[in-house]
Amino acid sequence: MNKLYLWGIIIAVAMLGATYATLGYLKDGLNGDIVNILAIAGAAALVIITIFVVIKYVRQMQVDHATGELADESWDNIGEYKNPVPFGWAIIFLGTIIWGLWYWTIGYPVNSFSQIGQYNEEVKTLNTAFDKKYANIKGDELVNMGESVYLVECVACHGLNADGNEEKDAADLNQRISVKSVKYVINHGLTGKLIGSEMAMPDRNGLFNTATGALITDAEIDSVAQYVANGMKDNKAGAKVFANVCAACHGPDGKGQAYVAPDIASWNQKLIVNVLTYGKVGAIGKMPIMDRLNAKQKEAVAAYVMSLSKGE
Repeated sequence: MNKLYLWGIIIAVAMLGATYATLGYLKDGLNGDIVNILAIAGAAALVIITIFVVIKYVRQMQVDHATGELADESWDNIGEYKNPVPFGWAIIFLGTIIWGLWYWTIGYPVNSFSQIGQYNEEVKTLNTAFDKKYANIKGDELVNMGESVYLVECVACHGLNADGNEEKDAADLNQRISVKSVKYVINHGLTGKLIGSEMAMPDRNGLFNTATGALITDAEIDSVAQYVANGMKDNKAGAKVFANVCAACHGPDGKGQAYVAPDIASWNQKLIVNVLTYGKVGAIGKMPIMDRLNAKQKEAVAAYVMSLSKGE
């Protein structure tokens, strides 16, 4: 017997034996279940067919010789056989292309049932009903809704106390901004759409002190970061740096300017909604886009976050 066939038999027996041995570890074996029986039978057939198909073609490569009509062209006296496409294969290939065009135009999924399509339609219907029911809520009701959404969508990162696990996992939402966050933005810049526009905050290499004509220094960054994080008060040195470096975009009071820069003095609804809509990269990491929330839910989360720092 040819060694190749012998090895094929040995491998097939070994794999079938391993399959049989595996069944012995199952609590109830096949348990008379026709599905289990068919699955094992299919696996056994697949093993046998695969091994002997491989053997057939390996054996064919060992003993067969190429025959046929050579093409007129040759390269370095190496000819190429004419291998016309089998007619049946060509028909199947063209048929597959035609079927594919039908599938993506007038066939499934355009004109057929789709679970994804059904889900999207149901979400659209429920969102419409939600918007209609809660369109006019405000005040404490809006804050309460925001707290509910926060506990479902935001608490995993920002924590129950909204402090971001002491700013280890996410930003502390009990304050407008931290010293660490201010310094990160100054050093690295910010491309997020905090006011919904394309305006980008330059990094430190684009920030000049108008009083000295020089780029902002590390000492000035520390000073202005303390000033901004402390609510823009009780820091004369930081206030001076802010006036000479930051006020041109953020305004003398830090309240920001439309289409130019966001409010960095206090929370506002538009800024929080934009962070939820577009995400944000900061000192702690990347805030993901919260596309699961609809417009009213984002507005509610903004109301809740703004309520956390009231009375400070």
